[in-house]
Amino acid sequence: MGVDFSGDLADDQRPTDDTGSAYGPIVHGDMIEQKLALHTAQRIIFVAPVLALIFGMFSGVGGAIAAVVGSVVVALNFVISGAIMSRSARISLSLYHAAALFGFVVRLGLIMIMMFALVGATSIDKTALGISVVVSYFALLTWEAIAVTRGAEKELEWSN
Repeated sequence: MGVDFSGDLADDQRPTDDTGSAYGPIVHGDMIEQKLALHTAQRIIFVAPVLALIFGMFSGVGGAIAAVVGSVVVALNFVISGAIMSRSARISLSLYHAAALFGFVVRLGLIMIMMFALVGATSIDKTALGISVVVSYFALLTWEAIAVTRGAEKELEWSN
């Protein structure tokens, strides 16, 4: 077997799924995206109380409640994201890419709709809700990225 410098893989080197088609859907293995999303959402247990304490000090009980609600909205967003990405990976690579791109925009829209619905239906602190959604989103995303790069997620087959 010689070295092929054309940039394309030889037929015997192409990754295949269980059906034998190159670059097809993933039909085996763990749902890595869903595991990542669940790990991220579980960390809300640590982020939400901190935000609740901060907003409770500045806005009272209403601010603390809004911070917890905003954090839960973000955790649900991550869980939905993991489910969509894991399922789309099992259908096709093109759907996986579309789910990553368009799913992100749709989920941000869902966060906005949930926030507007909460503000319209209740007397929740708008400022605390909005800031806690943004802060918890970036805090959880950063925390998970650091954990994965440091190898803390040992059960993920590709991070070992």
